Amino acid sequence: MRTSTRSHRRVFIPFALITSATLLLTACGSGPDGSGSAGTAQAAAASGAIPTEDVVSAVRKDAKAAALLPSGVSGLTLAVSVGGTPPGTSYLDDGKTLAGQDIDFAQAVAKVLGLRLRTEQASFEAILPALDSGKYDVGIGNFGVTTERLRTIDFVTYINDGQGFATREDSELTKVTDLKQLCGLNIATGAGTTFEATLEDNKHVCTDAGKKAYEVQTYSEQGAIWSSVQQGRSDVVMSTINGLRYAVAQQEGLKFLNEFHRLDVGFAFEKGTKLAPAFRAAVDRLIADGTYARILDKWGTTGSAIEKSQISPPELKD
Repeated sequence: MRTSTRSHRRVFIPFALITSATLLLTACGSGPDGSGSAGTAQAAAASGAIPTEDVVSAVRKDAKAAALLPSGVSGLTLAVSVGGTPPGTSYLDDGKTLAGQDIDFAQAVAKVLGLRLRTEQASFEAILPALDSGKYDVGIGNFGVTTERLRTIDFVTYINDGQGFATREDSELTKVTDLKQLCGLNIATGAGTTFEATLEDNKHVCTDAGKKAYEVQTYSEQGAIWSSVQQGRSDVVMSTINGLRYAVAQQEGLKFLNEFHRLDVGFAFEKGTKLAPAFRAAVDRLIADGTYARILDKWGTTGSAIEKSQISPPELKD
């Protein structure tokens, strides 16, 4: 496998630790079930600060999980998509320290497996294709497990998130249960995401019904998506359930509409990776020792908990 022969030749640096700081335009909101989560998430929401307590440094190496790694692997290159909106990966106010739910999970798994991580930032849409080319060993960025992605990517799941909608408070929309409700509207979403694919694949529902198709507006930065909605260039946002709840909680004039489609979310690897069993064991170890719950509580996403990790499960169907 390319991963095992590629990784041990590199010079690795320790994964960045999360430091205490505040981040503009961030706060905690409700969990995915609509109720606020406890602990640091609530405190951060009240203060306007990103949650920064250390929930990872106490994690210790697990020999049984580490033994599942391919021979010779002591470090990996991790590709990170920096979206700018918690609980996804964003910068602290020093402009260089990365923080987010995915970051915490990656760091915690690395500690369980005794791995060093070299972190490289990449656009969301560039990470999955680069895994197959060998540029990166593993990718994070709230990657949902879909049938299409499973053709070329292996996943190790660690949360359950999915697709949802949000809009301005003055919108007549209260819930989106059918994409025909969006006909004639401008929909803002992230480039290269499952949201873009879902919207593009279903544009025909409007024309089939004799209505004007909605327009899909894609952006690489979350900040641009929300500016588009706030300024009226877009009517609706389609994004992650957790990310939408966070954004709506910390921006005035917006409302969360509803969950549309749940998806498992996982670490992404090239197809056929030999790293998957070790990563699955590491996630299960974090669930067993309570670290998993502490990470979710920190980011206000306890409604996204899973009972155990899986390797490349089929896409969840409604």
